[in-house]
Amino acid sequence: MADDRQWNRRSLLRGAAVLAGAAAAVPLLGGAATALAGSGDADALFKAGKFEEAGRAYEEILKKDPKNLHAARQRGYVALLANRFADAEKYLKMALALVPDDKDANHFLADCYIRQDKFGPSAPHWKAAGEDSYAKWFAAVRGEAYRVHGETARVPWKQMDPMPLVEASVNGGPTKRFTFYTGAPNLSMRASVAKEAGLSPVASQKIDFEGGTIWAYYGILDSFKLGGIELRNVPVGWSATESGEDVDTDSDGLIGTWVFYHLLTTFDYAGRQLILRRRTPETARKARAAATRAGAEPLPLWLAREQYLHSTGSFAGVAGSRTGVVGVNFGGGSEIAAGMRGTTAQQLGIRTDYDRQIGTFAQSHPAVVYPCYPKEIRLGNAGAKAVYCYTNPNQPVNVPWPYGTGFDTMGWFSHCFWKPYNITVDFTDMNLYIARGAAA
Repeated sequence: MADDRQWNRRSLLRGAAVLAGAAAAVPLLGGAATALAGSGDADALFKAGKFEEAGRAYEEILKKDPKNLHAARQRGYVALLANRFADAEKYLKMALALVPDDKDANHFLADCYIRQDKFGPSAPHWKAAGEDSYAKWFAAVRGEAYRVHGETARVPWKQMDPMPLVEASVNGGPTKRFTFYTGAPNLSMRASVAKEAGLSPVASQKIDFEGGTIWAYYGILDSFKLGGIELRNVPVGWSATESGEDVDTDSDGLIGTWVFYHLLTTFDYAGRQLILRRRTPETARKARAAATRAGAEPLPLWLAREQYLHSTGSFAGVAGSRTGVVGVNFGGGSEIAAGMRGTTAQQLGIRTDYDRQIGTFAQSHPAVVYPCYPKEIRLGNAGAKAVYCYTNPNQPVNVPWPYGTGFDTMGWFSHCFWKPYNITVDFTDMNLYIARGAAA
């Protein structure tokens, strides 16, 4: 199994790869998983995506065995999925008090800190997790990061396909064309854009890339402006070939999940715009009220592995349907409405065209996928019937940590699914709102 984690967080401008959402997918709630979950087994509950129940089960284990490293670490991870930072810190520190050099607990705690913009405290934990570049990068952040200036911005999309593009200014310079993708973590840009902006790396590393090698660089950007919203003191990455050339020229850069979780963001596909607001209790309240008026029900939101967004959805085929935790990817470039594991397609009887295989490249490795056509895919009130999707027979339903999320997954929703809708992502209350049509 390829190390999707290493690729996705360092993909820079390649975050829009067709299968880059594969790691952000869904629990397959089949009979075996359901039976185990009913027994109260904490790990089975977690793998089945029953996170609240799993959290309580891990707490029961810790009451009987306070020195149980696995239970403490997993209880912290459950809290981190829901951005419950106090609980996450409590249990992850408990785990590290038991085994200070535990890589997984250090990784979770480092992620917990950067979600709160506590970059300095995150650095030693990134180092303990084996992520030296991240440790150097975040140790170099001085002062308040991601400072927001402005209240709101409506940023029109310059194109929808093959990937959305918006205009943004880097360090006060002329506007550049940026794509966005929530399957990628940080803000990134082409090497030539970084040079023009006067950026200097605080960390770098050589990485494998599509059969060759490139250099990944990490620095701190003074200013990134999207319409009426400006972010200052922003961690940023860029990449270059060994000769110093740009790796990708499809756009000038890519906006990842870390930018969006600092704002209250509406991905207005139907209106072809990003709506960005300062994240406050008042803007969140207004957004919830507007979503309710538009008929959108609140869906749960979970954030795994630093950037992967999840909610609750379903897939259906001739053999039935299942509902569970699904990956939700906004932006990127793909003609599919959803992707799914091979086992998902087989168990649900989803029509798959095995005569027309498609060779593609994802997570920096070759992949072969097949067109498939589920009877229906659905997220809350949003759905599509017999729509074009992909399935990959070689993707397992569970990719254990540290290479995946650690819970069973069956699929993810992609760029084309969202086109009739506007979607508001609330990282304060951890909810997702999907409404049909352009945002008001």
